[in-house]
Amino acid sequence: MNRHILGLACALLVVFILPLSALAKANSEVTQFSRDIRVEAGQKTGEVTCINCSVYVRGQVDGEVTVIHGNIMIEDGAEVTGDVTSIWGDIRVANGTRIAGDVTSVAGATRVQPQASITGDRTSLEGTRWLLAIILPPLICLGLIVTLIVTLIIWLVERSRRPQMPGAASQGVIG
Repeated sequence: MNRHILGLACALLVVFILPLSALAKANSEVTQFSRDIRVEAGQKTGEVTCINCSVYVRGQVDGEVTVIHGNIMIEDGAEVTGDVTSIWGDIRVANGTRIAGDVTSVAGATRVQPQASITGDRTSLEGTRWLLAIILPPLICLGLIVTLIVTLIIWLVERSRRPQMPGAASQGVIG
């Protein structure tokens, strides 16, 4: 009896999971490190994230395109339904493309052809000084916090090593 219930549960699981996995594969997210991502014409994918590499979109991205230390090329006929963001890299948007979100480049340039359609805002903070302005303040704060913690630990260790001054009661003082 338990075998039949287990078999039925497995069969139901397969019936419900297979369609969901097919849907997930049709619109899957792509993440790469140090390897370029290409979304070819006619291809549809979910969000695209690339670190230390570039993204080339000719097809459709259903979500955001995010690149750190790399470039983004949205080519003719491509469509992105979310934001396009590059940190420490350039963004190039060709004629005949559609972007439903914002286009933001920090420490890189943004070049948009006149026949490209961008629904959101365009922001380009060119030059590495912007990257320093974003990264340096938190690093300085972190350095100050670490310095304070190390100083406190040294002070506590030194304090515990000092000989204790005996109190009046232990010196044999009689009142």
